[in-house]
Amino acid sequence: MLEVRRLQVLRAVVDGGSVSAAATTLACTPSAVSQQVAALERQTGTTLLERVGRGVRPTAAGRLLAGHAAVIEQQVAEAGAALDDLLAGRSGHLTVRYFATAGARLVAPAVAAFRAHHPGVRLDLGMTDPEDPVQEVLQGRADVAVVVRLRGAGHAGLRLVHLLDDPYRVVLPKGHRLAARRVVDLADLAEEPWVGGDRPGPCLDMVLDACAAAGFRPGFAVDSEDYATAQGFVAAGLGVALVPLLGLAAQRHPGVVVRKVRAPEPVRAIHAAVRETAGGQPPLMRLVAALRETAMAVHG
Repeated sequence: MLEVRRLQVLRAVVDGGSVSAAATTLACTPSAVSQQVAALERQTGTTLLERVGRGVRPTAAGRLLAGHAAVIEQQVAEAGAALDDLLAGRSGHLTVRYFATAGARLVAPAVAAFRAHHPGVRLDLGMTDPEDPVQEVLQGRADVAVVVRLRGAGHAGLRLVHLLDDPYRVVLPKGHRLAARRVVDLADLAEEPWVGGDRPGPCLDMVLDACAAAGFRPGFAVDSEDYATAQGFVAAGLGVALVPLLGLAAQRHPGVVVRKVRAPEPVRAIHAAVRETAGGQPPLMRLVAALRETAMAVHG
């Protein structure tokens, strides 16, 4: 394979018309220039320069390689400029994944703030895979995913950046016997029919673990897998539900009351999941920073 540095030296000689002119351009000695050209001639097995008086002129092979050297130098310069733009956030592409209740309150404002400073970065926004959202990040199909992870849960190759803690609230029908309380003990809901609002996964596990800590397992009368729908079933008197604050932010049903819950209070930890190598991608880390800044204003 031809060495780029030797091609550059050859081009300098051809452009300058002499070894000494090339040495001045390249800030080296004429001897060093001659050695590079000689090495390139040995490598190619052909003569590249011919002496003409005090100068030199390229052979057909020399002109050919000098022309290619000019193209290579231009491409290297363009590659460097493109890399600078990428690292500075003036270009590029980021794939962002998130779950439903994080979209409006967390991801949308963060994306707006990021785009204000990096309009040249194209963003692909979409919902996470509910089965295992971190796999998209680990396999390189997403750059960042906003996820709920159980405390202490980790994954090799994955870095979790904590964004916020999202506490659950109990949603009761208006007129419920516990509606007059400001805070409801979780154990007081043991005999109630329940309306499920979570899909199988860490959020539902968190609710079940909290109920187990309070000494019971909830009896689900309705399984909606959607917080807005769950509120409708609660309002209809079909049960009670635990819903995180982010799930209540968009709209609260007029037929329900929302109260704090304790002993224990379930809290889901929301993180931005990126690959451990993400530190080498400044625009991605700026997006994660925008998510953290937005999270600080949530529940504030």
